[in-house]
Amino acid sequence: MDERISPLTGRTLKRDVRPLELRYKGLSVSIDMPGWYGEDDEDALHSGEDMKVSDRALCRLKARAEGLLQAEDIRRIRKKLGLTQKRASEIIGGGANAFQKYEAGDILVSRAMSNLLLLLDRQPDLLKVIEETGGEASAA
Repeated sequence: MDERISPLTGRTLKRDVRPLELRYKGLSVSIDMPGWYGEDDEDALHSGEDMKVSDRALCRLKARAEGLLQAEDIRRIRKKLGLTQKRASEIIGGGANAFQKYEAGDILVSRAMSNLLLLLDRQPDLLKVIEETGGEASAA
């Protein structure tokens, strides 16, 4: 199906890719945004899958602006530590599917997680310290 009707204007929309510029804290990136577009730029529809393109690009831009690890860096560090995504979440934290989401670029890593992963990247033996406590802070 190459055409849709805009629910707002009733005009015909066609499947296409258009340039979109995203900006955050003085940085910008231009992406190819898939969607259903009218003949002008006034009419557009985007599916959830289409929105993932801009959401992930914005997440990447925010990480760059904030000095946080990028998705590919998180994946590299996790693999360097010999952990699955599930095991990394269990030991390091962040939630049940955190590393899956970090590595897909679906969510921005926190400053604390970014810093912890940087430390583990430089000193992988620190993972043993975390594992010895069961991944939880011991009660004092």
